[in-house]
Amino acid sequence: MDRLGELEIFVAVVEAQSFTTAAQTLGVSKSHVSRQLQALEDRLGVQLLHRTTRTVAPTDAGVALHARATSIIDALDEAERAVRSLHDAPIGTLRLSAPLSFGLRYVAPAIATFMQEWPELRVEAAYTDRQVDIVGEGYDLAIRVGQLADSSLIARRLGYTRTVIVASPAYLAAHGAPDSPARLADHACLRYSHQLSGRTWVLTDAEGADQPVRIDGPLLSDNGDALLAAARAGLGLTYVPDFFVYDDLHRGTLRCVLDDWTRGRMPISALYPPSRHPSAKVRLFIDHLDAALGKRPWETISGDAPAAG
Repeated sequence: MDRLGELEIFVAVVEAQSFTTAAQTLGVSKSHVSRQLQALEDRLGVQLLHRTTRTVAPTDAGVALHARATSIIDALDEAERAVRSLHDAPIGTLRLSAPLSFGLRYVAPAIATFMQEWPELRVEAAYTDRQVDIVGEGYDLAIRVGQLADSSLIARRLGYTRTVIVASPAYLAAHGAPDSPARLADHACLRYSHQLSGRTWVLTDAEGADQPVRIDGPLLSDNGDALLAAARAGLGLTYVPDFFVYDDLHRGTLRCVLDDWTRGRMPISALYPPSRHPSAKVRLFIDHLDAALGKRPWETISGDAPAAG
């Protein structure tokens, strides 16, 4: 029983004052209109329309129902417009997750300019190196650095990063620079606790062959900026994505070592749940972040970056 369809037909007949005109407006047959109106009257147990050979006019019950039915249909139309608008303009709340250090450097400034452009939008941003469950925890999207696990999530590539080994000039002056991966065992190495390989750094040679190296050192941290602070202070070597150290390398506060043994490029991606119609807030924010990242200056770090001699 299509109760809404009955009401839509009833309203069309009252406003057209004609079964024929209402049928033409709705794109259905006149007999279909008649059957639906009869079914509505039978279900309500009242006569809704006065019918003559020339005109159709509502009864008192029909006038009362027309007012309420019009309100219902208008509310439904408004609800549909509101839903469609979600795909035209970013409204509501955008919930996103990003790695702490990358997020604070690059995502947070992009959020600020995005919110200036769309002041009605609310944003809930979680900066954490924990990989959140995007669907289970109710996030609209997440920014991830590194290879992605197979999943049903949609991924959009935002750029690449590679991992570099860096140390301060003072540390290198005091301890020298390792001339091979094996010599890392002789150095203080500052470790990232979320690294899946634990006490092993995996380096890659020019031919793409991986060489795992067992390392140890005085500091273990779950945050890359904490490792950089220790490296700048001369406490040891650390192995971090190049977007962390772009400025340090060009200022000379840190220097690359074993630059020929860096891991291949890792993707920086935006992930969001699959949908035939991604919401405007997700689609437009990813576009905005992509543009805000610009030329990704850290991607210019290569053999011309300062290296230890």
